[in-house]
Amino acid sequence: MRRMFFFISFCVFVVIVSLFYFGNPLAPYLALVFIPLFVLGLFDMVQTRHAVKRNFPVIGHFRYILEAIRPEIQQYFVESNTDGAPINRNDRSLVYQRSKQELQSQPFGTQQNVYEVGRDWVCHSIYPVKVDDHFDRVTFGGPHCKQPYSASRLNISAMSYGSLSKNAVSALNLGARLGGFAQNTGEGGISEFHRLGGDIIWQLGTGYFGARQANGMFCPETFKEKSHWPEIKMIELKLSQGAKPGKGGMLPGAKVTQEIATIRGVEIGKDVISPAGHPMFSDAKGLMNFIGQLRELSGGKPVGFKLCVGKHQEFFDIIEAMKQTGIQPDFITVDGSEGGTGAAPLEFANSVGMPIKDGLAFVSQTLEKENLKKDIRIIASGKSLTGFDMIRLFALGADTVNSARGMMLALGCIQALRCHSNHCPVGITTNNPQLVAGLHVPTKSERIANYHKETLKAVKDLLSAMGKTGPEKVGRSDIYQRQPDGSCQTFAQIYT
Repeated sequence: MRRMFFFISFCVFVVIVSLFYFGNPLAPYLALVFIPLFVLGLFDMVQTRHAVKRNFPVIGHFRYILEAIRPEIQQYFVESNTDGAPINRNDRSLVYQRSKQELQSQPFGTQQNVYEVGRDWVCHSIYPVKVDDHFDRVTFGGPHCKQPYSASRLNISAMSYGSLSKNAVSALNLGARLGGFAQNTGEGGISEFHRLGGDIIWQLGTGYFGARQANGMFCPETFKEKSHWPEIKMIELKLSQGAKPGKGGMLPGAKVTQEIATIRGVEIGKDVISPAGHPMFSDAKGLMNFIGQLRELSGGKPVGFKLCVGKHQEFFDIIEAMKQTGIQPDFITVDGSEGGTGAAPLEFANSVGMPIKDGLAFVSQTLEKENLKKDIRIIASGKSLTGFDMIRLFALGADTVNSARGMMLALGCIQALRCHSNHCPVGITTNNPQLVAGLHVPTKSERIANYHKETLKAVKDLLSAMGKTGPEKVGRSDIYQRQPDGSCQTFAQIYT
């Protein structure tokens, strides 16, 4: 191809010289195009980084151009309505329709393969019932909680300011205020954009952002002051997250503005790396004692922890520590390995941690066996977008559901898969002022509230069709799943 490049260049050069000789007016324009391409080709041949461009000067660039737009080609021209990843087009369209309060019905029957292995469906009743008026609320707060919180069955999952733009966080909080539900801050601390009137669940990660000392350790005084803010309804201690369990979070330095650095207590412009584990404790008893400390400092607000289930014995140790210390959390958030709105190493995202259904069933059954389920609420977090997704999680023991990607889609996310690059085209996961400006907060906050309202309405309709008066009535025997041999089993048979 190098010889071909020189041969074509020579031919074009002869043509340009001839055009100049005969005074053709096209000659200058042709030269203007040819000279930069010829210089580019020479540079391609001498550079050593890319073999494709070295062997195929100029035309080798088309390979990288096509690769750059591959996600868009895949999404708009290749994938079907049911096979897009991580969220298929049918589910994305449903969220968009609900957030805009558009027609949500589907014509001509399901597009799913109803005999596909692993497909789940609900067991309906020929005697529908009226669902309780207050099916959409549940109270958080165990025996030692002094300030119980009546939470919505659907809330915004943990997403930090810094990972999300100020407009995105503002729209989420205003949407939570409009719809009467809660926003989890994520581990990045509490910003002014979280304090616009919506209820807040303050998440503390291993970096203790927003309540940390200069050396990175937990600061009780700062935590006590902030936890008494009236909009903060619950405290969540993050042990691990589904996207990368066992690994701390990372915020690229490009996203660490002066404002974010101040909120988190870190240096501006430098990568912010959270430790993999908590410096304040190293075993189950230490965890329970720390939870007790957080509850006391916050004035008795509900305190819980979040984890993606890993080793079963470690969870059993936590149960034993509850008995020995007399301290127990008010709630446990179970994250699934399929969760995650931000960036994660491929090995962690694909190969570490337990999926939400398995993890949730394990935690719920363990608490039931130890007679703790009546005092400890369970929040399920892991790729939940639809009313059926929520019903399925209720069947496995969840009391409420957190959604992150559903809320992002309601904000206008187009699944461009550039969350980690600071180039989000719709201004959600970027701090680029020009991109952030495109996200109109008042409009998006209404869409967040609409999505929440319409999804809970779908849950209510499903409960009615199932003959259930509330989510707490849904059990494992109400959900069926197709098995590899073609038979059907209930969740009660599968998750034993």
